[in-house]
Amino acid sequence: MRLPVGLLLGLLGLCAGAQAQSVARGQALFESRCVACHSLDANRVGPALRGVVGRTAGKAKNFFYSEAMTAATHVWDAPKLKAWLTNPETVVPGQDMNYRLDIPQDREDVVAYLASVSAPARK
Repeated sequence: MRLPVGLLLGLLGLCAGAQAQSVARGQALFESRCVACHSLDANRVGPALRGVVGRTAGKAKNFFYSEAMTAATHVWDAPKLKAWLTNPETVVPGQDMNYRLDIPQDREDVVAYLASVSAPARK
């Protein structure tokens, strides 16, 4: 089956738009679901999350972690954060975060947002 060129271009545009909007949607999800415990720049019940992508787990400055998180040695990357948001206990047994994002697209978008605020500033 061949799609008309106009329809194909429209679908490609929608896909590109959805991908670009995932960071914005991730920010909205972060602001509605995560800020009760986290901030980008200040430690709260959970550690500050600006710069989390590329940071070693359990090592945010001036945050008191559980023994389990303090002992963690992995570096946060997109796959590890998605696994964490799926079920933190499977990533770090004994950790203290008891929250999950059940919808895979929500995890994708929140991780895209966290990655966007973790990138080093361009000069």
